[in-house]
Amino acid sequence: MATQAVHAGVFYSENAYRKLNEFIKASKPSAVFIFVDSNTQEKCRSLFMQKLETDLNIEVIEMEPGEENKHIETCSGVWNALSELGADRKSLMINVGGGVVTDLGGFVASTFKRGISFINVPTTLLAMVDASVGGKTGVDLGNLKNQVGVITEPEMVLIDTRYLHTLEAAEMRSGLAEILKHGLIASESYWQKAINLKELTTEDLEDLILESVEIKKKIVQQDPTENNIRKTLNFGHTFGHAIESYFLTHSHKNKLLHGKAVAAGMIIAAFLSSKLTGLSATELEQITYHLKTLYPVVDLEAEDHEQVLNLLKFDKKNSHGNINFVLLEKIGRPVIDVQVPQDLLSQGLHFYNQLKKD
Repeated sequence: MATQAVHAGVFYSENAYRKLNEFIKASKPSAVFIFVDSNTQEKCRSLFMQKLETDLNIEVIEMEPGEENKHIETCSGVWNALSELGADRKSLMINVGGGVVTDLGGFVASTFKRGISFINVPTTLLAMVDASVGGKTGVDLGNLKNQVGVITEPEMVLIDTRYLHTLEAAEMRSGLAEILKHGLIASESYWQKAINLKELTTEDLEDLILESVEIKKKIVQQDPTENNIRKTLNFGHTFGHAIESYFLTHSHKNKLLHGKAVAAGMIIAAFLSSKLTGLSATELEQITYHLKTLYPVVDLEAEDHEQVLNLLKFDKKNSHGNINFVLLEKIGRPVIDVQVPQDLLSQGLHFYNQLKKD
């Protein structure tokens, strides 16, 4: 029988703020700390503060934006700020921002004085459908993604699509990659809905966001500590994280948004699936076509391949020296813990690279 865990409530629109204010009134925190990056400080904090109803002392702690700041030194700065501002074990931290803010803020809250309560208010599409749900918190170790962290559920997650109006189109498209992933691992009909979106408007996305959150919540509820089915949420991330990490630390490469790197990883995983787990040529072609159309092929030269392949060994799904992949039997039917021969890994990168010429 699957292990059950307490999961954060996810609330939407005006109901989200009503639940937030009810929680604060009932739990009586000693103080409220709003954690933002400089982008959400400028574009999102005002809307959030208008909805917050409390006479409690409120302090704002700000970090620099971007994956390059998602490291332990930033955490140290936030821990020190909390201490200097008098935070105690009954304080409440509210993380208002994208995946970097919710990941790092959740980790800071989970470890400060051995854990204080926190709430996530995701402001990007990526964070709404992925980073803020499931209790994963953490930071990068050098250029290695999410190597240090804990699984701790927030008190609640508040989703308000008005924050999406602050995003550029590239950020919206980055979030769509995780929606597409949810379709590939869980529901062919959902995949079809996602690829048929003509424009990324917030109105079109509201139903998709709701369904995406429910797909992830259902998976996490069955396997909160990622021993089994939760691993499927990493589809495309084994190569995706390796490519993202490689680009993050090589100055001659333009930094990649998470969604674009994961889209590349999903194409490679689909190719490997066609070789190892029975994904049909038709579905491989469909997945490749739609992902390549939405996300232009990443500039990976032949000389980059070896370094990207070396980064695969740091993937969190690995064990006993084996690199474990999530692959597909078909769209909506994933397979976990698939070990891929080294020559096929190289073929996967070559297959992806050839798409530039198509």
